[in-house]
Amino acid sequence: MPSLDSRRHLRIGVDVGGTNTDGVILDPLQASSPGKGILAWHKSPTTTNPSVGINDAITAMFKSAAIHPSEVESVTIGTTHFVNAVVERDAARLSTVAVIRFCGPFSKHAPPCVDWPDDMRQMILGHYALLKGGLEVDGNLISDIDEREIKQQCDIIREKGIKSIVVNGVFSPIDTKERQEERAAAIIEANLPGCDVLCSKEIANLGFLERENAAILNASILSFARKTIRSFQAPIKRLGLHCPVFITQNDGTVLSGDMAARLPIRTFSSGPTNSMRGAAFLAQGQVSEAIMVVDIGGTTTDVGLLHANGFPRQQAAYSDLAGIRMNFSCPDIKSIGLGGGSIVRNDSGLTVGPDSVGHKLQQEAVVFGGTVTTTTDCIVQANPGLKIGDANLVKDLLTAEQLELFRSVIKNKIEKAIDKMKTSPEDIPVLLVGGGAILSPNQLKGASRVLKPEWAQVANAIGAAMARVSAVVDTVKSTESKTTAQLLEEVSKEAIAKTISAGASPTTVEVVEKETLPLQYIAHKTRFIVRAAGDFDLGETKTSSTPEAEDEEENIDDMSQYEKLARPPESSSKDHQDKEVDILNYRPAVKNRVWYISETDADWIAIGCYILGTGGGGSPYPHLVRLKQELRKGAIVRVVNPHDLADDDQIGCGGGVGSPTVGIEKLPADELLEAQEEIFKICSQPATHMISIEIGGGNGLQAMILGASTNMNLPAVDGDWMGRAYPTKWQTTPIVFNERSPIWSPIAMSDGNGNVVVMPKATSDLAVERILRAALTQMGSHTGAAESPVTGAETKRWAVEHTLSQAWRIGRGVARARKENRVDNVAESIIEECGGKGAGRVLWKGKIVGVERTLRGGYVYGECFIEGVDVRQDNDGLQQDGTYPTSFQGTIKIPFKNENIAALRVRDDGKEEQQEDVLAIVPDLITVIDAQNGEAIGTPEYRYGLLVVVLGLAASDKWTGSQRGIEIGGPAGFGIDHLKFTPLGTFVKPQSVIDEYDGISED
Repeated sequence: MPSLDSRRHLRIGVDVGGTNTDGVILDPLQASSPGKGILAWHKSPTTTNPSVGINDAITAMFKSAAIHPSEVESVTIGTTHFVNAVVERDAARLSTVAVIRFCGPFSKHAPPCVDWPDDMRQMILGHYALLKGGLEVDGNLISDIDEREIKQQCDIIREKGIKSIVVNGVFSPIDTKERQEERAAAIIEANLPGCDVLCSKEIANLGFLERENAAILNASILSFARKTIRSFQAPIKRLGLHCPVFITQNDGTVLSGDMAARLPIRTFSSGPTNSMRGAAFLAQGQVSEAIMVVDIGGTTTDVGLLHANGFPRQQAAYSDLAGIRMNFSCPDIKSIGLGGGSIVRNDSGLTVGPDSVGHKLQQEAVVFGGTVTTTTDCIVQANPGLKIGDANLVKDLLTAEQLELFRSVIKNKIEKAIDKMKTSPEDIPVLLVGGGAILSPNQLKGASRVLKPEWAQVANAIGAAMARVSAVVDTVKSTESKTTAQLLEEVSKEAIAKTISAGASPTTVEVVEKETLPLQYIAHKTRFIVRAAGDFDLGETKTSSTPEAEDEEENIDDMSQYEKLARPPESSSKDHQDKEVDILNYRPAVKNRVWYISETDADWIAIGCYILGTGGGGSPYPHLVRLKQELRKGAIVRVVNPHDLADDDQIGCGGGVGSPTVGIEKLPADELLEAQEEIFKICSQPATHMISIEIGGGNGLQAMILGASTNMNLPAVDGDWMGRAYPTKWQTTPIVFNERSPIWSPIAMSDGNGNVVVMPKATSDLAVERILRAALTQMGSHTGAAESPVTGAETKRWAVEHTLSQAWRIGRGVARARKENRVDNVAESIIEECGGKGAGRVLWKGKIVGVERTLRGGYVYGECFIEGVDVRQDNDGLQQDGTYPTSFQGTIKIPFKNENIAALRVRDDGKEEQQEDVLAIVPDLITVIDAQNGEAIGTPEYRYGLLVVVLGLAASDKWTGSQRGIEIGGPAGFGIDHLKFTPLGTFVKPQSVIDEYDGISED
């Protein structure tokens, strides 16, 4: 008789959706057969207690296929329960959360949930406090946490009855000594026993707001997730299955039940990922190109792109769920509130969803004898031959006109979701899966063909059954005796071994994510994060028992507290979610030669600023949040043309100084304003206008923010002192003109934490840079600086003109490319906005395959390696002959010092080619753009696997018009003497928004 282990080879996949629980039993040894190895499948209604649906599905499959529990090697469960709670804004399943920040004076202009949709913020954020604490980039303390402050907040949280608490500290992910978030969590747990306390560093890495957002969502779902996971495990045990039970996570790999109960956010996109992986499995042999998968469930429709390699397209540096920005990797999925249980209303025009009867479809839908009109009712009326419920109950539900309108609404919703996921206007194959796929017509605009394979209705369960095994190694190693590349190779091997140990087949394991993070100002120490994944090894399957659930059987069976509440009332406050903008007809408000900035203008300018930042300058996002906050509070933000300045006007300047890595984590306090106040004390004439020191990155918005923040409400000048971003203050155009020296003296600098440096005089601008840079390293590597005003006449000679206009036009071009599904040639759109083909060119398209970073003297130095591929979605870069396009064959490297310095081809031996293989070099602009959404990727966000476009733009003639400008802003300015500057194109002066739109703006 064969051994137990030899019999144990079948896999069970279960997907617990909002409406149905789908199950499949699959024999992977028969996966290539016509039957795909699918031995049994079942679809049963999801109940408030998910264990009932799981039990029913597995029991029915065992019975129909005569399978014994001993033959099953694993049970893998996927669920949309948690993400549905967020998408539907379900207050029954989302807990109120308190947020405790350890930040000192920082981040006060961007409080928790500041960038959330109003209804979500009001539902989830119950309390927040900004307390002492946080780390500097070098690991030193901004301030220590104060136990007394924390206990005071515990009293408030107790009084408010909040049971879920997030603690988030500045730079907590590099706190390897567990000095703040963990200590604070222990204090809170001691004072609030029974509460859930979540450290933000458990959820995501650097990126303060985004990490906090993800942690808050995770905390909000914790109580529901914990009980749900237990209810998943209970029927497995009752059915006599003695095998591992896994929960699928966002990337198509699995988590243990305990880990999923602690970090349910990692399962948020597992439902659509399972459907896409299942779709890839079912479509083998039918398609060999990228396809759009449309998974129509009972509550939501999820649309995603499946690459030809069978894996979903991933979101880039930042992801978005229900209008909330986060920074952990997940598949690029568009979810809409459309499913078989979506409620159809005909009160004032026919509407479909987004709310759904969910798992109560068979009780509440009219076709089953209920009283709620759903999409299932309408589709059965339109197709009475469908064997769903009693068609006679719905034969007179809608009039012929209403039924036609219903079909049109459904079709438009699906087509719009597909349209938004495309990066090219070309048609693409569409694969329909999910139980609600009957809602979709067989022809869709934008689809070259519509496929619905056999077993499509349980594709999600198939994907769960075929989920992969993964393992992560997150460690800190010394780089003193070995290079970063050598250590990364070692850690990669360790991750592969760990994945094999977890049950993966050695021949299938591959590294799917790797990252190196130097620990700033800690000598020779780097953090390595490597994740590997592989398929289950059928011969080495672990037979550990199901994780024990807590002995709360009576509670596990009672999930009534999570019954969905009635649809929440509309938010009473003004909802500041982005509105659909008619890009082609939008006119900025320009009156009497003054440009009045709107939120749309601010959005576009921020996009353009990061692209002009050439990898540096820090993300404009937190500064955009602050600028929009000022606008919402009634601030009037004005921009004027530099040509309209009077010669005796006084043009003040200010901006952030320091590492861009710091800027994404230590959000501003009042350092910029404090520095301005100090400089005003020693200047004979106050500023009449403000100008940004650089248009690139977050500093590009500072002139507008400072102008709106000062008592005098100063207008900003449409220009700056760089036309891009540079790492040093002496790399500015006033230094190039050299009409007086020093320019940047007197100068003031504040760290926002009570420390201010003022230099009344200096011998040179180089001395100013050297001295302030030395102080900067002791002030957290990020400060606000204020320079003494220059005259209007000097500004007109020295400034790089109309760069706010240029950023606006670039942002508009990106927004338009997205709207028109032209993201695959967004770089060409940007070039067009910057003067046309002669003013720039696409330097490279490919995938980031390596990043090396180090930090010296406050600057982030490094190299980014990009392997050439065609980033279009149609064929993953391969031509018909199986090769890559010649122009992007091989690898380039981009050395950077905060900002990108050059784009260089590299030989196989890693050495640089000669001069003719320099694709571009400073002072020309080299910027890396996300190939999937058209936004810039800064040097802190470079990571393995991102698909990117490298764009080159001609530098302003303020730099290239003189040998001095080339020496200061070119290779020599970065200590690269062996490379010479050759312009990549001809600079075209940006067109002024004020000149174009004065007198013709919208009402």
